[in-house]
Amino acid sequence: MQRRRNTKIVATLGPSSDDYDTIRDLFEAGADVFRINMSHGTHDEHRARHEIIRRIERDLGRPIAILADLQGPKLRCGVFANDSEELVEGQSFRFDLDDRPGDATRVQLPHKEIFAGLEKGTHLLVNDGKIRLRVEEFDTDHADCVVEVGGTISDRKGVNVPEVVLPIAALTKKDRRDLDFVCELGVDWLALSFVQRAADVDEARRLANGRAAVLSKIEKPSAVQDFEAILEVSDGIMIARGDLGVELPVQNVPPIQKRLVHTCRSAAKPVIVATQMLESMIESPVPTRAEVSDVAAAIYEGTDAVMLSAESAAGKYPVEAVTTMDNVAAEVENDPTYRRVIEASRRIERETVADGIVSAAREIAEATDIQAICCFTQSGTTAVLTARERPRVPILALTPLEGTARRLCLSWGISCHMTNGEVDRFKMAVVSAARAARASGIASDDDQIVVIAGVPFNVPGTTNILRVAPCAERLIFATDPE
Repeated sequence: MQRRRNTKIVATLGPSSDDYDTIRDLFEAGADVFRINMSHGTHDEHRARHEIIRRIERDLGRPIAILADLQGPKLRCGVFANDSEELVEGQSFRFDLDDRPGDATRVQLPHKEIFAGLEKGTHLLVNDGKIRLRVEEFDTDHADCVVEVGGTISDRKGVNVPEVVLPIAALTKKDRRDLDFVCELGVDWLALSFVQRAADVDEARRLANGRAAVLSKIEKPSAVQDFEAILEVSDGIMIARGDLGVELPVQNVPPIQKRLVHTCRSAAKPVIVATQMLESMIESPVPTRAEVSDVAAAIYEGTDAVMLSAESAAGKYPVEAVTTMDNVAAEVENDPTYRRVIEASRRIERETVADGIVSAAREIAEATDIQAICCFTQSGTTAVLTARERPRVPILALTPLEGTARRLCLSWGISCHMTNGEVDRFKMAVVSAARAARASGIASDDDQIVVIAGVPFNVPGTTNILRVAPCAERLIFATDPE
């Protein structure tokens, strides 16, 4: 099954997508990666979904990536004696550690770490930013605030603190349990919530211990400020625009999204644009024009993947939502403007031999009649470096490692193919590449491909050889009898 587009689609699973037939329909409609949201559901439910995905993978003979999204710390206020209260502009209101039910003057905020990180003038946002309060006085157990934007505050509403770096670890006890569970289960990617600084990623990497790649969610202003350092220690990035749009002025989010996508592309690390992409399709079989334009904008920027959340997890039209994303991506990538935008934003990176090899492969493919770039890879590095080039021809990644093939499902333009055992001679690498190109329908016997590999074989990080080869095996053996 060769996709019609290069941009990948991440679909979240949930009550609306909980059985074999629906999940298979989502994959066949265009989902390349399935997201398991650890904020909802039990371990048994997640295990069942994981088993279904792996069964579909076996039935279809195609690698499928699974991303487990850890919940992270959730900052919420306590409960009210009357269930809710109305806050009005200019009034005083206190948050404290007292667990008594709240009233119109105060409520519990059971997170002493927040009080430890406050400064005078810090803003607290409640209920997705609908209520805004300014801290006037504070101590280690309370904060006296003035309401700047009023509204209804009710039991256990979320609280955001956008202007300070809080002394809170990105991993809670629940996250550590969930992390070990999903790694033992065999997921391919871990999404880490509430990342504020690069150091927050270190513990997740240590606990994962190579069992899954670590993807950092950018949803805090502090993460945007420390983005270069966070990117360096992460295997991938998710731009989580929901919380980012709460903690920053909404008009700041589009330029941040564009900048982060371009930075990830330059670093050859996959990036997902997420949150509210087709939100109206939770209830409607068709999206709004603005939503379609939003998805298209992310694709024009060159993002590796776009993501569905509640649309596929809890919505009425999960398959239709994936189909819509697939159609939008295919249409955008078929637009000549897309090519001009992608190529104008390409940064030429030639610091290593591997950089030069993949850049040369892309230039050769675009200047001659080449049907595909075929990469042999152990760790996936050669393939993602090739994807960074955003070539006009398909990228086929060939690897003997199932985990590598699955992780590469998240990267732009890469179609993954398992090789039968390790390839130890370059001639057989060319033969395997030609067979994969023919089997996928990308090329025929009359076509040529570019083959990239590293010699010696099966050693990560040794990309050092490029060959233009025919797809016909008789010609491969005729020109390279050894």
